[in-house]
This record gives sequence, C-alpha cells and structure tokens, in this order.
Amino acid sequence: MFHRHATQTVQSALDAQAAVVLLGPRQVGKTTLALEIAGQRPSVYLDLERDADRRVLTEPDLYLDEQVGKLVILDEVQQMPDLFKTLRGQIDMRRRKGARTGQFLLLGSASNVLLHQSAESLAGRVRYIEMPPLLLDEVGADRMNDLWLRGGFPDSFQADSDQNSLAWREDFLRTYLERDIPALGPRIPAATLRRFWTMLAHAQGGLLNASALAEGLGVSGQTVGRYLDLLVDLMLVRRLQPWHENAGKRVVKSPKVFVRDSGLVHALLGLGSLESVLGHPVVGGSWEGFAIETLIAAAPIGTEHFFYRTAAGPSLTSFCGFRECDLGY
Repeated sequence: MFHRHATQTVQSALDAQAAVVLLGPRQVGKTTLALEIAGQRPSVYLDLERDADRRVLTEPDLYLDEQVGKLVILDEVQQMPDLFKTLRGQIDMRRRKGARTGQFLLLGSASNVLLHQSAESLAGRVRYIEMPPLLLDEVGADRMNDLWLRGGFPDSFQADSDQNSLAWREDFLRTYLERDIPALGPRIPAATLRRFWTMLAHAQGGLLNASALAEGLGVSGQTVGRYLDLLVDLMLVRRLQPWHENAGKRVVKSPKVFVRDSGLVHALLGLGSLESVLGHPVVGGSWEGFAIETLIAAAPIGTEHFFYRTAAGPSLTSFCGFRECDLGY
C-alpha cells in the first residue's frame, strides 16, 4: 500500500463541502482510496456498475433518506446521470437540517461527462479533485526507473516482474478498448482506436498533426478530433496547450499531445524493459511526458500548465498561476 496524496485532499474537501467528485482513469486507485476514507467515518458504498447496486437506487430518495448522517460513496457515478438532480435535492434537504459537509463522495472515470452532468445540478455544492496514477514521491525516488517503465497504475507498478507488469497493461488497454469505451456510447472499432492510441504513443510529446493522423487512419480530421477528445476525457491523454500571450507572431499554436501514463506508452509500443525503452526513438518523449505529469501533479491547486515554443524551435514547459507565469526547462 502507498500513501496517496489525494487521500488528504479528499478528506479536507469533504470537511468543507457537501459533495466531492474524485476523477481518475480506471484502476488508478479511486475505489481503494474511497474505502480507506469509508473506514474512518460512517459510510455506505455503492458500485453503480453492479446491477444490484443500481437497483438499490431505483427510488433514490427513499434509499438516500435512510443514509442521512453517513457518507454516501457512489462509484462510477456517470453510469446514472439522472441521479444528479436527486443529489441536489438531498444536499439541500440536509443543509436545512444542519448537515452541510461530507455527504457524498462521487467517483468517476470520464471527466467531461461528469463535469457536464453535475455542472448545473450541483453548482456550488461540489468540489472536483483529480487523482493521478502513482507519483514519484509516493513510491520513493529509488523506484523512479520502475515508475517510468511500468507507469503509475498500482497493479502494473507492483507486479512481481516487468513481464507481468506489461501483461497487466496489455489487459488494461484491451479492456478499455473492448468494454469501457463502448460502455460510454462511442461506436469506434477497437482496432481503429488502438491504432490511433499507438500513433499518439509513437509521437509522444510531439505537436498535434491532425491531418497526418487522419491520413494514417484513413479518416477525416474531425474524426481524429473526436478520438482525441475521447481519450482526453478519459484522462488517458493530455493535450498540452501552447502559451502565446504577448509572445509575438512566430510562436507555435498547435497543442502537444502526451499519453499521460508512461507505462501505457511503453505497452502500446511493446517495450517491456528499461533497455528496450532506452534504445527506442520514443525515449525522449516518454521521459518528457513522465516529467511533465510529475510536475503538474506537484503544482499548487489552481495552476494552469502550457508549453512555449517559437517557430525557430526552442521549447519550454510553462506553469501559469492566476497572477504570473514561470517558464522552466
């Protein structure tokens, strides 16, 4: 077990807000964290991917009225989008009775879907927290190479061999492509999306060239944009926007694209050992993505992140707060 920084963040948010939405890709450790918190206060847990748990909420107010005074944890809450209006009423009813904080912990693996579903219903009643895969200071600096090679998904990182770690990631990719993504609604052939994802891994850290990707896949530029939006929404790919305010005309304005977990980069490219990564052309982009994800996770809340690159080539990553920007190599 690792001490996850998100644990304290979520506990503090629950002490200050009625509802907390914890976002992160599948298998990143959200449920483990939620159950750890549940062990410290009166709680109930429902997994909305289970038919039995969804049936419990057939009449949600009847069930939730019985849970006043408990933290209600709803896992994969995007599976029941109609529930958010009920949650708003429950939160307001409990507020009138004096229970203003720590009522609901909602877990989800599709960020834009959840944000859209909850934006109107829970406005002013919810705090959003993103949970990344394991971070360097959570596993220890002595495991840096393992974290870079295997990525931060706990089961991949803790595998008893590099071979078993790679096998876990292959299964993870297959499950996402064949089950999880279709469950969200998009009808995209698994082989096509796998190819697109692999193309992004080959170009790790490069500028987005939608026309080249579209030509390689035999689809339109709009379709490429839809595929990219999907993987960004699932928090599997990062679209790093350029910073060009007051920087003149000769500044690159295309975003850079990263597969967010370095272990998935290596799995998509079939790289199962540190030696194979070091001998592959993606090594620089892989390390850059690993470093950027580490820095973004360590940045203060409210920090915005961009990259800066002139047309002549110099490239920097920038982390911008509300008042100023600091450019760092």
